[in-house]
Amino acid sequence: MSGEKPLAVTGGTGFVGQALLDLTDERSIPVQALTRRPKADAHIRTQWITGDLDDLPALGRLMAGASAVIHIAGLTNTPDPAQFHHANVTGTANVLAAMKHQGLKRLVFVSSLSAREPNLSQYGASKADAEELVKASGLDWTIVRPPAVYGPRDSDMFELFRAAKIGLMPLPPGGATSIIYVRDLARLLIDLADAQPALVRKKIFEPDDGRDGGWSHKELAIAIGEAMGNTVFPIQLPDAALKLGARLDRLLRGKKAKLTLDRVGYMTHPNWVSRWDRRAPEAVWQPEISGESGLKKTADWYRKEGWL
Repeated sequence: MSGEKPLAVTGGTGFVGQALLDLTDERSIPVQALTRRPKADAHIRTQWITGDLDDLPALGRLMAGASAVIHIAGLTNTPDPAQFHHANVTGTANVLAAMKHQGLKRLVFVSSLSAREPNLSQYGASKADAEELVKASGLDWTIVRPPAVYGPRDSDMFELFRAAKIGLMPLPPGGATSIIYVRDLARLLIDLADAQPALVRKKIFEPDDGRDGGWSHKELAIAIGEAMGNTVFPIQLPDAALKLGARLDRLLRGKKAKLTLDRVGYMTHPNWVSRWDRRAPEAVWQPEISGESGLKKTADWYRKEGWL
């Protein structure tokens, strides 16, 4: 990294953010990270800044003296889709404004593959709108569109591991997706922050685990079953069944529901495979964790932590 200037990180308390801070500790990279609540934890190289994306003075403190900003924070799931715009678009606008106020130029923005198809979900639309703000910002930006991110601490794909333990896994209709292990994604975000500008400036990258063509839904279900040491029977459900499942999940788990109608909107799209022509340059980053290895590591972590 550039000297001893810290990285400014939003979303440091989340799933991807925690993996990133694990790596910055290992690399002895100083970090200033935003948190809603005063926090003290094992990340010895992290200085926590109390505030959120609506708190402009806190964003100023977050970015003071930083070398670059890694903007991870955002809303990925909610029973009220109207919240996506405020969290992901207005929040990003506030980050951009704070960067300009502090004279910071380098931004790594974490978007989503769902931004490719903004008409399918309000989440995807909010990420696409945020990308447009970033592109028009005049900053030195790089956009990263991760596919399905999994690994230790993840509570979303955990649902699939739990289903694999039972042996029956409900799936969307036929299609394929890419995946990426959270540590590989965190490593990419850190490496991009200080990469040669000619290789990464004003580019959009779609990383994955290196598997050409991604994983069909059935292949991924079977692989998760193998990681769990169990035989899985995939059950592909039509749109109507998934929408019914979303309504039932809302009734059973309320605001904690994982399957929402907005998620069904993009889950049923047949192609969430990362594009080969949007891979990060090999000189900057390559995936280290294959899908098979990462799924096994994740299953082992869930068992160790008592999740399964």
